[in-house]
Amino acid sequence: MTLTVEPGDPRDPAASALLRASHALMESLFPPEDNFFLDIEALTAPHIAFFVARRGGETLGTAALADKGAYGEVKSMFVSEAARGLGVGAALLARIEAEARARNLPALMLETGNLLDAAHRLYARAGFTERGPFGDYPNAASSLFMEKRLG
Repeated sequence: MTLTVEPGDPRDPAASALLRASHALMESLFPPEDNFFLDIEALTAPHIAFFVARRGGETLGTAALADKGAYGEVKSMFVSEAARGLGVGAALLARIEAEARARNLPALMLETGNLLDAAHRLYARAGFTERGPFGDYPNAASSLFMEKRLG
């Protein structure tokens, strides 16, 4: 079956289940003050484009683009444990980048946990490089900040 990435609703039961799993993982790995995920309702804000990756009827992953005006921020990237290694993360990230380019955003930025090595590799393969904190983020010890210029 073909993998599709399409706009979705974070309140959809399958998407919200993945988001809750992502939040639980972040809470198990990082101190509360270093968890910067958006809650499910916040992902419905007008400046956020939310996407789901599906194969058949199964939702395998989520991702969001927060349009910050001067840049886009990658948020809520999460792939179900069973679907890891199948290209779901790369497909979601490509869709986020396409949306950012369609909005004429000059760059994508993200904050991720320093322990999430698979995520770091995914972002690096997609052309992201490390940078310092941006926006309202503190220079948290458990954060890794990355960006990709879209020029």
